[in-house]
Amino acid sequence: MSKPISSLTGQIQAEIDLLAAELVDLRRDLHAHPELSWAEERTTNVVAKTLDEAGLAPVLLPRGGLMVDIGSDGPITALRADLDALPVDDATGLPWMSTVPGVAHACGHDVHTAALVGVGRALARYQEQLPGRVRLIFQPAEEVMPGGALMAIEAGVLDGVNFIFGVHCDPAIDVGMIGLREGPLTGAADSLDVRLSGGGGHTSRPHLTEDLTFALGKLVTELPAVLSRRLDPRAGVSVVWGLVRAGSAMNVIPSVGRAAGTVRMLDHVTWAESEALVRKTIDEITAPYGVTAEVSYVRGVPPVVNETVATRILGEAIDVVVGPDNLFSTAQSLGGEDFAWFVEQVPGAMARLGTRTPGGPTYDLHQGDLQVDERAISLAAKLLSVASLRSLVTNS
Repeated sequence: MSKPISSLTGQIQAEIDLLAAELVDLRRDLHAHPELSWAEERTTNVVAKTLDEAGLAPVLLPRGGLMVDIGSDGPITALRADLDALPVDDATGLPWMSTVPGVAHACGHDVHTAALVGVGRALARYQEQLPGRVRLIFQPAEEVMPGGALMAIEAGVLDGVNFIFGVHCDPAIDVGMIGLREGPLTGAADSLDVRLSGGGGHTSRPHLTEDLTFALGKLVTELPAVLSRRLDPRAGVSVVWGLVRAGSAMNVIPSVGRAAGTVRMLDHVTWAESEALVRKTIDEITAPYGVTAEVSYVRGVPPVVNETVATRILGEAIDVVVGPDNLFSTAQSLGGEDFAWFVEQVPGAMARLGTRTPGGPTYDLHQGDLQVDERAISLAAKLLSVASLRSLVTNS
């Protein structure tokens, strides 16, 4: 890296250190006021106001979220954060816990957003020295399928972009540690919702009904089993139900029932085959019982695939920010992440950001008791800033 860029890297990291306490305050404000997918109005306004006060000119996206460019003409690097929370109760008991019943930032998007605001505020001080432009993308609706990234792309957030980078909180990794891998980082994820209907009746006379509850049980257990024998096991196909519901009394066979969950896999090829096979298998499983199956299958997101050059740039940035001893090779997961839609279009990479306090408890994502070590916020801001500078030099 050239000496001027090396010096600028140090200046921007120092600027983020000065902002660290304010970024924590911002994260706590967002955590206390979470908003669900496609409803991130307050969150968008708070981010837009903060960036506007830093002298930037944010542009609102059509269905929530915003983008803002920082710098001059030249190559463009994009950085992305997600804004939405989850429909779970906040069980942290912290002073800044959610004030919205049934909604909580249980996936760390408040950390992602606060970190990217930190990038914006720091880079705004050095716009004239940037060797190109850094585009910040604050995207709504990551937690629903197929995700708000598609809307953002349609709105033009990737126009002219050469690289894109992002981070995702990982509460199983100590703060200060950052995980990275070239190639597939996450899995493909689809949503599945099956509603069964049939003649109900008394539990003493199941032969006079379609015994919908029995059919539902067969569906719940047999669909994962059949798919494990019909799809390549190397694809790591996983069907997991999050909702199974039927009936209201122990001696009544109900006339309706429902099972909903996710279908996940590791590769693009199996993802392309999955929907048709799932639908066919559901019909075959439920047919002997005479029930009617109404299937809603929503194709969600492909795997996030970290591109070679982008991964190298992000790895170099990790070395700068936390040192090579704190960079580790992470494994591919089955988690879905709509950052995948961005890296389908332009070279990019995502890193896993440690948020666990060393020696503290290990939390899980999508659980209401999730707590993060807030030192991760400024680390993420530094990482994304340094990665953007290095990528601009790569493209110049």
